Amino acid sequence: MTLNHLSADDDDSSNNLDSSLSVVPITDHLKRKFDDFAPDYDGVDILAKMRKHEIDADHMASSATPSWILSRSGENSDSYRSISSSAECSYDCESSNRSESTRLQLFVRMMSGGKTIVIHADRNDTVEKLHQRIEWKTKIPVIEQRIIYKGKQLQNEQSLSFYSIEQDASLQLVGRMQSTEHPIAWQTIDDIMYTISRMYKSEEDLPSNINEKIDAFFRMIPRENDEVNGDEVCAMVRHTPWQDYGTLFKTKEKDESIAKYIKIFSSSSVPGALVMLYTSSKEMNKLCAKSSIKLFLNKCIGLPKNQQNYCLPIVLEFTRLLKRFCPDQKLYVTCRNTLASMLETFDNSRGFHGGVLTFGSEIFPFFSELADLMVKELVQYTGPSFSDVEKFASFWHHLKKAIEFHVPCSIPIALPLQNTILETEIVQLHRLFGKLLSTMDVCMCRVEFLLAEKEGGGNSESLSASCSQYLAILKIINSMANLYQGAKEHVAENLNLRKVAFCALVVKFAKRGDDHQWIFEYREATNFEARRHLAMLLFPDVKEEYDEMHEMLIDRSNLLAESFEYIVRASPEALHSGLFMEFKNEEATGPGVLREWFYLVCQELFNQKNTLFLRTADDFRRFSPNPASKVDPMHSDFFEFTGRVIALALMHKVQVGVLFDRVFFLQLAGSRISLEDIKDTDGIMYNSCKQILEMDPVFFDSSAGLGLTFMLETEVLGKRDTIELCPGGKSIAVNSRNRRHYVDLLIERRFATPISEHVKQFSRGFTAMLSESVPPRSFFKRINLEDLDGMLRGGECAISIDDWKAHTEYNGFKETDRQIDWFWKILKKMTEEEQRSILFFWTSNKFVPVEGFRGLSSKLYIYRLYEANDRLPLSHTCFYRICLPKYPTMSLMEQRLRYIAQDHVSSSFGKW
Repeated sequence: MTLNHLSADDDDSSNNLDSSLSVVPITDHLKRKFDDFAPDYDGVDILAKMRKHEIDADHMASSATPSWILSRSGENSDSYRSISSSAECSYDCESSNRSESTRLQLFVRMMSGGKTIVIHADRNDTVEKLHQRIEWKTKIPVIEQRIIYKGKQLQNEQSLSFYSIEQDASLQLVGRMQSTEHPIAWQTIDDIMYTISRMYKSEEDLPSNINEKIDAFFRMIPRENDEVNGDEVCAMVRHTPWQDYGTLFKTKEKDESIAKYIKIFSSSSVPGALVMLYTSSKEMNKLCAKSSIKLFLNKCIGLPKNQQNYCLPIVLEFTRLLKRFCPDQKLYVTCRNTLASMLETFDNSRGFHGGVLTFGSEIFPFFSELADLMVKELVQYTGPSFSDVEKFASFWHHLKKAIEFHVPCSIPIALPLQNTILETEIVQLHRLFGKLLSTMDVCMCRVEFLLAEKEGGGNSESLSASCSQYLAILKIINSMANLYQGAKEHVAENLNLRKVAFCALVVKFAKRGDDHQWIFEYREATNFEARRHLAMLLFPDVKEEYDEMHEMLIDRSNLLAESFEYIVRASPEALHSGLFMEFKNEEATGPGVLREWFYLVCQELFNQKNTLFLRTADDFRRFSPNPASKVDPMHSDFFEFTGRVIALALMHKVQVGVLFDRVFFLQLAGSRISLEDIKDTDGIMYNSCKQILEMDPVFFDSSAGLGLTFMLETEVLGKRDTIELCPGGKSIAVNSRNRRHYVDLLIERRFATPISEHVKQFSRGFTAMLSESVPPRSFFKRINLEDLDGMLRGGECAISIDDWKAHTEYNGFKETDRQIDWFWKILKKMTEEEQRSILFFWTSNKFVPVEGFRGLSSKLYIYRLYEANDRLPLSHTCFYRICLPKYPTMSLMEQRLRYIAQDHVSSSFGKW
């Protein structure tokens, strides 16, 4: 196909264009060479068609054309103005020294409406200088101009005399349409611009096909079946055989093709044109523009996430223009929200890295605007909404990236700044940080008031309604604090002051799947309930759907072996679905039986007869792995089994009465063991090491010293051995200079190394019960040893009968009945172990949570048993219910209660 040249004197150029394009096949892979012709729709140039006023005289003011329409995405109109001004001054200086005989006055006809401007030049000037003069007068960038004289296009490097241009010659100015391999896409955009031009200029309502054209344009964009980011491409190259590189790099070619399509849209001024149409006084124009802008935004969101990157600058341009000309309109908010949503998946590595500076300064106004909105709503206690905070976080994420990119060596930043990129934004951001922090302090004070009101019988829902986004805002404030010196200390001070409110927010609003790591930067501002809640979020939700439960039928006489088979052989997914437990030849089923099973299995696992664990020498309540257990070939499997059981007990919130030794806990958390950590594990070694470190250096190094070397004597299963703490240790004397190193090695070799494999297997089993992709050790890093004590054993204090009574209700009895009075008096006379046995018979819980009886999942109930008045009590552990006959005497009731308080009986009378 050959495209005809357009003559400068041809008044029917639009017809020529229509006829020449009419033979273009329906394909988008042909290249049309726009250097050979100039498109024209009824005389409207593609680059000038949206101008509200035409420049028709040599001295016309530059303000005749709105700069926001002329500017392109990513361009700076001020830079064009300065360049053009320089060109004008340069020309005036040069022309004053030239002969009048070479001076030319030229009439340059604009394609838009046939208007003409006068340009003064010199015969010896290059065509490029002429272009610069035209740019200064019309604000049309040089790169987008094309000059036609006698049917020929003037080339930039040639002089005017080369083309024999005479005095008062007429030249035709048309838009240079960039060479492209997507002519149909260009034509579609031209049609959009032409339609907008007609609608804006016409006094009548014209039918619009803009939406159809936008829809057609997006259908031309090639879609990718797989989303591949930059890092993935690099990984693919490393792992792809060279024979398959051709297929691999089709991805890159497709990316480049997508970029070209989006560039066609952005370079055509469609965003500015649509916003101009939206600001029109005609309601029809406004509605049409609104519909088209929303359609474009929806089309961008509908693209695969990796393709959305290319649309981001255009959406940014829409948002910037709408903020400038109609910030109070809902369309602007919609556009701003779309921009924030696209930023959430924005991959800065795909071609926009060089634009980080502009990006940072461009999005700061939106971030600041949302910050002011949130402060307003926080003060009024009306919000903010989840959507506003989500968009605020998205803008902040990329603003932070921009700052870190430009001042990486200065973070944390010390104010005031000098000669720093984004200096204005950084200073303003610090003010916003202070404003948000002080506002949140007021809000946290109100939370404390609401909590106090709740304890007094107020409305607990008010906390949820008004404070749901406080934790998310605090997370952003913490991220902002990372940029400035001293800011973290201010945040910590505020949170420590509002510890009660902060912990309440964590327990109420910290959700599974969110990133809560920042909270542990302020560990002092957290309490047991907050840390426990955050740790429990690492477990998946327990599914209680009967059809999906993992069923276990266990023989009490073979409890450990059968439990091992059911738990170790099951997949983590099966165990996450819930557990249905039943003992052979027993009627009882349900949650109460499951709680009993957890307790009994843990009692067996930590029984000294099974040699898996040892009691700590100085605290018999605590356990650590037995180094000698490795003689059993099954020991590693049983430690993995133990890890699973403990994790499942925590997941089901069952107190099993087991405490871990501090050294064991620290290894599970991946922490280094210090001298102070072994104080409660081995007091003798602790005192010996303390003496070594505190001994007078002179005496220690003298001949009267201890005479130690880097050796350790060990004993396993009665066999004594001597090992070196480091290579050549037997010949290295311990002195005052290396004694600290000696103690560190001694502790590691004595406490960590012997049980490292046991810890590994336990951790493996425990981690398998956590949610997928949760890193090992995460659970134990989130809590303290004392927190784990509370979760596994409950409160340290003795059982409070008054608390027990306060959380008990009655059915068939009244609180004033003598049988109820006898019952509580008998419980108070019992030993603590007997009380725990009664509680276990009643609820299958032998230990009370840290919070007391209010920490149980249900109130407790005493039901009247309408049977023989001398029979034994009955319980329904699933419902926390004990059933008592109406005993005629207190002595008979006490006899029956003490009978079931025996361990071998308290596990036998539960129903379900």
